[in-house]
Amino acid sequence: MNIRHLIQTTDLSTEEIKHIFQRTAKMTDNKAILKGKRFITIFFENSTRTLSSFEIAIKNLGGEVICLDVAKSSTAKGESMADTAATLNAMQPHGIIVRHKSAGAPNFLAHFTSCPVINGGDGAHAHPTQALLDLYTMANHFGNNDCLYGLEMLKGKKIAIVGDIKNSRVANSNIELLTRFGIQIVLVAPPHFLYKTRIQTAHNLHDVIDEIDMIMALRTQTERHNTQIYGSLKDYANRFCITKELIGNRDIIVLHPGPVHRNIDIDDEVLASPCCKVLMQVQNGVKIRMAVMEFLCHTT
Repeated sequence: MNIRHLIQTTDLSTEEIKHIFQRTAKMTDNKAILKGKRFITIFFENSTRTLSSFEIAIKNLGGEVICLDVAKSSTAKGESMADTAATLNAMQPHGIIVRHKSAGAPNFLAHFTSCPVINGGDGAHAHPTQALLDLYTMANHFGNNDCLYGLEMLKGKKIAIVGDIKNSRVANSNIELLTRFGIQIVLVAPPHFLYKTRIQTAHNLHDVIDEIDMIMALRTQTERHNTQIYGSLKDYANRFCITKELIGNRDIIVLHPGPVHRNIDIDDEVLASPCCKVLMQVQNGVKIRMAVMEFLCHTT
């Protein structure tokens, strides 16, 4: 039987994504789906939302989760990724969820395991389940909680992805996934936060605010910068913070993968307003990851 991994969004066909969304919409705690199955999470970078939502998702479906403390693991003693993968695989888990600072690490891990590997984020490369939950949140909003109808309604809609595009795995995964479903994208950032692309770009959110239906703010990835490459957070916020004044009476929804830098990425008033879907993204993240785990375990 072929082993299905989820390293990037292209690992799933459009029809498979629709199937996962249908299952997400119907997903409730079902202790039988993953009963008797054991999963390992190994996160080489800090995480609150992704790690905890995977753990909750697996436990909601009756599975067991072993969370490896990287600081106390043999990798801290110099063990290679290949040996770590072989060791984890010898424990015979039914799936491994990994986050790593280096792009390509989950794909490398998958070559040494005989169970599904799910990418919880690798460097600035990919974060597939985040993109899935983002798209699901948008589809549910525009489809009035009918996700498949919402996917149709999203065709031709436009989203501004704002912030540190160059260092964002969330941006990369969303660009692939959202364009596949007919969503137009404009990347909004200072020039040094962008890379060469054929996608529309802008250097000031005010310049495109009248064109868009959605905004996805990103955190500045300061841990991926060798030096601070903007004058000050205040200067950055003046052009890129999503404020109530900026949105005005426009019918725009606001998303963020978290954690939010308040009043830098999004101001307090917008975070507290109905247009902000940040907490809905967190809620949907658990259900999406439940559906993903079910899908991978039943197709492998």
